[in-house]
Amino acid sequence: MKKLSVLLFCLTVFYGAKAADFEVTKYGAVGDGLTLNSQAIQKAIDACHQSGGGRVVIPAGKFLSGTIALKDKVTLYLQKDAVLLGSIDLKDYQNLDPFTEGLGIDVGWALLVAVDAKNIGIEGEGTIDGQGSAIKAKHILTDTRPEGERWGLRPFLVRIVRCTGVSVRGVTLKYAGAWTSHYFQSRKILIENVKINSIGVAHNDGIGIDGCQQVRIKDCDVISGDDALVFKTTSRLMSCKDIEVSGLRLKSNQAGIKIGTESIGDFENINIANCHIYDTKNGGIKLLTVDGGHIKNVTITDITMDEVRTPMLFRLGSRLNVFRKKTETKKTTGTFENVTIRNVKAKAADDAQLTPPSGILITGVPGHDITNLTLENIEITLAGGGTAEDAREVVPEAIDQYPEVKTFGPKIPAYGIWARHVKGLKLINVKFNLANNDARPALLCEDGKALTVSQWNLPETTTEAVIRLENVAGASIGKVSVKGKAQALVRVEGSHSKSIKVVNHNAPSIKKQVEYAANAKPN
Repeated sequence: MKKLSVLLFCLTVFYGAKAADFEVTKYGAVGDGLTLNSQAIQKAIDACHQSGGGRVVIPAGKFLSGTIALKDKVTLYLQKDAVLLGSIDLKDYQNLDPFTEGLGIDVGWALLVAVDAKNIGIEGEGTIDGQGSAIKAKHILTDTRPEGERWGLRPFLVRIVRCTGVSVRGVTLKYAGAWTSHYFQSRKILIENVKINSIGVAHNDGIGIDGCQQVRIKDCDVISGDDALVFKTTSRLMSCKDIEVSGLRLKSNQAGIKIGTESIGDFENINIANCHIYDTKNGGIKLLTVDGGHIKNVTITDITMDEVRTPMLFRLGSRLNVFRKKTETKKTTGTFENVTIRNVKAKAADDAQLTPPSGILITGVPGHDITNLTLENIEITLAGGGTAEDAREVVPEAIDQYPEVKTFGPKIPAYGIWARHVKGLKLINVKFNLANNDARPALLCEDGKALTVSQWNLPETTTEAVIRLENVAGASIGKVSVKGKAQALVRVEGSHSKSIKVVNHNAPSIKKQVEYAANAKPN
């Protein structure tokens, strides 16, 4: 990854060395916010490309435009107070690479697009404004279909398709008609010091990385109506691989950091660090593979969260969608393995999709375990409020359903961590804080193998059992500190439970170290 950083740095130096500037006003563009400048801006881009490359400069002013396409060795440079303003007329946009997104909607129209280009950039202190709300308002006057069917015609703000050598630096991206920025099957990408404020219509994802490799994202500030930072694979042909993310601030009406849901290709060697997630209306961190892709070798560290609904969701499922139906076919269920989440401190929102709130959901499907997931140095503050009846809630498998927190709700039978269909799950140095008593267990594991629980610090509660294991084959539980009262520290249920080891706990008010249900054999 150090080599990747050096490579990307050299790439940006190369861009800065290009001396030729092509100002769009010299090609007929008018910055009055009213004149449609698509052709004039495209002429400037084409001239820059034909001359061997350089910068196409948008000066101060509001330059209205439909679709424009970047070419090899061209950097679109927006000066301070420059605005590239998206037209509100859908006929001004083109779809140069159509595909189907995760909800089954045909999409791909865009304001600023690059297809099969090399060494391109979008840089400067200016703004790209898609006018998403105005586009929608005009669109619905003539398109009376439900919003869930018509939104796909609205344009993305930025689309980068099968490009190599991409620099996006310094600019502000605002109010997309759909996704804000979408990078597809591209390599050697640097996204740095970008500000995104894209809200007002549905599906305003912030930064979308779709089957890209050698990517560096750093020091960006994202406020988005949909997922703030999302990795996806809408094609099986190229994985999301060799990616570094650091120093992001993320606010979202959906997830802060997300892998999936479109997940027909793989996700591997992804490192995310030093990010702050706040005021999300869905999950903080959501890692989901449900279309046959493989998640492996992912590390997320040093994350803080404030007022986040359901801090974490991990899902391996079998929805098995295809997003490029003319060229690709359905895959079998994928895998989810070797993921580490470390050094996370979260304040969960009291008002959540789950009632009462829960901290972390982890679930595969029968026969397909989430494998070798490690959660270490985790602290989560929750509202509490769960009852004994909530502790016995049965969670649907939802094997082929859209993977979402609400898919498994509205009640989860553990306040801290609920885990099902897992193997090699390690939960180390975990702390929960509760504002109110919660009668649910801190941990419930169903259909687990080789579970490790170590160095937990749990609040005062009154409950049946602090930890409940159902059909768990192999568990080591040690150094658990509990202040509250319970019938048992660990309750073991299910005829397939075996090899449960509980040692070195600090729970003076707990009546039993281990309690066995009638259908479990003590061993």
